[in-house]
Amino acid sequence: MIYTMMQVCKETNMTYQTLKFYCNEGLVPHVKRDKNNRRIFDEHDVRWIKDLVCLKKCGMSIQEMRTYLSLCLEGEKTITQRKELLAKKQEELRHAIEELEESVAYIDWKQNFYDEVLSGKKPYISNLIPVDAPDAE
Repeated sequence: MIYTMMQVCKETNMTYQTLKFYCNEGLVPHVKRDKNNRRIFDEHDVRWIKDLVCLKKCGMSIQEMRTYLSLCLEGEKTITQRKELLAKKQEELRHAIEELEESVAYIDWKQNFYDEVLSGKKPYISNLIPVDAPDAE
């Protein structure tokens, strides 16, 4: 099957501008064109573009995606290098997840504190209002 730019955008949930940018940046290799000189894509292209979407969601920069693409185009001999690149990104993601989990835990704690204050189970204490201030309890 052959896809137009708009069809690829719909299939990959990517904006037209982003797809065009990726093509112009060389991130979609071997781009074909129809008789009207418009970009067209096959199934392999669409699968690769979906990979690019995932790599972007993983936090890869354009340069990192270029490096990864370059390694992929070299074939099987670069699998170890690709694994190392992905492992580094995976570790960064795991660290980001830990930080997000800590943030969610803080919000959970704070929401629980507010619930207890509103229900009268705990007095309101603020780090921002001195204890001897008129509004402080």
